Amino acid sequence: MKKLFSLLMILTIAAGATAQVRVGGRTLDKRTSSIVQAAADVAAAVTLSDQDIYNLSREAVEWMDEHNQVAGEDTEYGARLKRLTEGITEANGLELNFKVYHVTDVNAFACGDGSIRVFSSLMDIMDDDELMAIIGHEIGHVVHTDVKDAMKTAYLASAAVNAAGAAGGTVARLSESELGDLAQAFTGAQFSQKQEFAADDYGFQFAVENGYSPYGMANSLYKLLELSQGEKASTVQKMFSSHPDTDKRAERMKAKADEYTAE
Repeated sequence: MKKLFSLLMILTIAAGATAQVRVGGRTLDKRTSSIVQAAADVAAAVTLSDQDIYNLSREAVEWMDEHNQVAGEDTEYGARLKRLTEGITEANGLELNFKVYHVTDVNAFACGDGSIRVFSSLMDIMDDDELMAIIGHEIGHVVHTDVKDAMKTAYLASAAVNAAGAAGGTVARLSESELGDLAQAFTGAQFSQKQEFAADDYGFQFAVENGYSPYGMANSLYKLLELSQGEKASTVQKMFSSHPDTDKRAERMKAKADEYTAE
C-alpha cells in the first residue's frame, strides 16, 4: 500500500525582488511584482460562489482519486463500504458518493461536492459501528458547510491563486500542479472545536438512525487515541492534526451515549 501523499505548503513573500512558494522540499520561483500584489489583494478580488466551491471540490477529489489507489467494489474494502452505505445517497439535497483509498494513513475526509473518502487503514481498525459513526461525522462536516469553508481557505492559500485569477476575480480550471497544491492544503485543514463537536453530534445521530451502536462515535475516538500512543502513531498524525481535542470529544460522546441508553 502506498502512503497518501502529504505535503506542507508554505507561502513566503521575500523582501525585495523575490516571492517563492515552497511545497515540501520544492521551491518554485514566481514573478515578483504582480504575484506579490495578487497575494495582497486576492481575498478581496476573488469571490467564490457555492458553485465555485463545488467545482473546486470536484476537481480536487478527482485529482486525489487519480493519485491514490481506489479499492474497487469487488475488493474486501470496497464491498464493505458499499454494504455500509447502501441507500445513503444524499445529505441536505447534496448527492453523496463514497470510495476507499488503499493507503497506510488512518483517516477519512469529505469534500464540498459530497465525496466521502475512507482510508483502508482506518477500516482495518474500526468495526462497523465505529466506522459508520466516523462516516456520519464526515457527512456532518458537509451538512454544516465546514468543508466548503475549508476549501475556500485552501484555495485562497494555495498556489492556484495567481495574478490572473486576482485580476479577473474568477476561478479558472486548475492545472495539474495547482490541483495537487489545493488537495494538500484542503486535506490538511484543521476544524475548530465547535465544528468538531457539531460533526460528532451528527455522526452520533447518523449512526443511531442507521441502526448502529450509540457508542460507535466514542469508541472510534478512544481507538484513535490509543493508536496515537503506540508504534503506529505516525499513521494517525494527519487525522489528529485536522481533528483536534480527541480526548475531550471521546469523553463527551461517551456521556452522550450513556444518556441515550439510559432513556
